Amino acid sequence: MAALLPRATKRLRLSPSTDSVCHGCRRAFASSIRHGQQQQPAPSQHVSQSDKTTHFGFKTVAEELKASRVRTVFSSVAANYDTMNDLMSLGIHRLWKDHFVRSLNPGIRLTSATTSSPQSATGQTILDIAGGTGDIALRMLDHATTINRDNATSVIISDINPEMLAEGRKRFATSPYYSTTTTSPNRRVSFLEANAEDLSAIESNSIDLYTVAFGIRNFTHKQVALQEAFRVLKPGGVFACLEFTPRLSNPIMNGIYKRWSFGAIPLIGQVVAADRESYQYLVESIERFPSQAEFAGMIEDAGFIVPGKERGDGGDLEGGWEDLSLGIAAIHKGVKPA
Repeated sequence: MAALLPRATKRLRLSPSTDSVCHGCRRAFASSIRHGQQQQPAPSQHVSQSDKTTHFGFKTVAEELKASRVRTVFSSVAANYDTMNDLMSLGIHRLWKDHFVRSLNPGIRLTSATTSSPQSATGQTILDIAGGTGDIALRMLDHATTINRDNATSVIISDINPEMLAEGRKRFATSPYYSTTTTSPNRRVSFLEANAEDLSAIESNSIDLYTVAFGIRNFTHKQVALQEAFRVLKPGGVFACLEFTPRLSNPIMNGIYKRWSFGAIPLIGQVVAADRESYQYLVESIERFPSQAEFAGMIEDAGFIVPGKERGDGGDLEGGWEDLSLGIAAIHKGVKPA
């Protein structure tokens, strides 16, 4: 990546001719520099009161500051989030999300064998983390209703950012899943402002399906969030994640993709949303996300069974995920043991 980023380093050098500079002046100049350096406070006294740091894009920040910075970024992009996703991915993100939902097949199909089942009357309870604008939740409910004829499955949309949840409420205000009328109340979707690393508002073993799409790379402690996902899921419940990957397997395509990401996306953010910095962070956050094999290993470490996984000769995890569009994004799944 260093080769793709602008070179901003400038070198300062003294003139090779030093005859005009007296030795006394040079000694005084050096002494003043040493004195100034002694007056500078230690950097750690100003960066953070905590010794623990994490990454915020390519920057290093104190752990306790990351969540607030991520919240600020998504507050800034909330109103233009869906439009920007279309521009950044040329609309392909919609195909990824459609495939993601179809692969999960949410809802419980009613058949003669299931009509008498107590579970069929209640449907599934789905938790969509970092659900923000509600595009995944809406797809889930549409699929459950139209494909599986399930009118009972419900979705909890959870996000740390209230502005993103506000966009989700706007989306569902005109849907058949969030009626507020007293004559026909229909609340198959609810909204929860929460940090994915602390889902104390949700009972253990209460969720059938946990989804997170393009959100987990922004979490400060991803392993903690995975452990919370494991806690809230029922035995046999499914964890499913759709996320960008840090690099493509093909080096040539990876180079083209990186040039597009770091060159075009921040510029589009500046032109369309008047916010280059936030979209620069979004690109950098992808670069800092674990590889497919690393993230599949993290899911397994949280206690999940990773479908389709294999172990290579070196013991490294191979498989257990589905690459999309040459590996620009990937779908990861984990099943909580029954």
